[in-house]
Amino acid sequence: MATAATTAPARAARPSASGWRRARRFVLPLGGLCLVVVFLGPYVVMLLDALRSRGDVLQSPATFFPRDWQFSTFGTVLSDTRFLNWLKTSVLVATTSTAIVMLVAVPAAYFTARIRFPGRVAFLFLVLVTQMFSPTSLVVGLYRQFFEANLVNTYLSIILTNSAFNLAFAIWILHGFFSTIPEEVEEAAHLDGCSRFGTLWRIMLPLTRPGLVTAVIFTFIATWNEYVVALTLMQDEAKKPLTVGINSYVTGYQQSWDQLFAAALIAIVPVVLLFAVIEKHLVGGLTAGSIK
Repeated sequence: MATAATTAPARAARPSASGWRRARRFVLPLGGLCLVVVFLGPYVVMLLDALRSRGDVLQSPATFFPRDWQFSTFGTVLSDTRFLNWLKTSVLVATTSTAIVMLVAVPAAYFTARIRFPGRVAFLFLVLVTQMFSPTSLVVGLYRQFFEANLVNTYLSIILTNSAFNLAFAIWILHGFFSTIPEEVEEAAHLDGCSRFGTLWRIMLPLTRPGLVTAVIFTFIATWNEYVVALTLMQDEAKKPLTVGINSYVTGYQQSWDQLFAAALIAIVPVVLLFAVIEKHLVGGLTAGSIK
């Protein structure tokens, strides 16, 4: 009798558990769809506003879909000389800053991961502390330094600033990847006659490829989206990056909201393409440090 009494609640619980499994098949996809709508909603609105005529954007009452579809806005923006200059500046600054960060971060992270030198922990802590300061809080001092060095309105000032503020993150993430590689791998390479630089180039870098990709993508995005420093250090209209330059479409004298939305959407394309190309490596880089 006791056995029958104890198994009865278990049998009664089975239908509810199976019912939850069936419901979960619909609840989880529905929740994912809601998240997709939330994240893609602003971009859909920007796209629809870019396809409106200039007067339709400000016309009241507002409608979700354009009253008059205007498909020439993207062509107008892409043929704008100012936009092409802004795009060239963003590409130049982002790629150069990313290259500088990787050239400095790779040997620094490898050295701190393999060499036990005095002050190593203090150095890593100092690198971490630099992440606590935002460019906004230091922009006045940065402007003064670059003004005295006659580097205001130059690409070099923005490149150096972006490189400095993204270097700490790259060092930290690459330091973690180098630390997870067994030292026996390097010892085997040294026994085969490989120098330390050769070991780093031929052995360590291929093994840390997910970490390299992760550092590259995050550095590139941070540099591509940077606004405050570029707004302060670059006043030349032809040398402004996209984040600052596209604001020229909406001023106190001219409100070209359709061109502003079109330019903002075009500015997203390089980052989306970069994500699409290295997405599988990026996922591996973000999860590689979770298992030893």
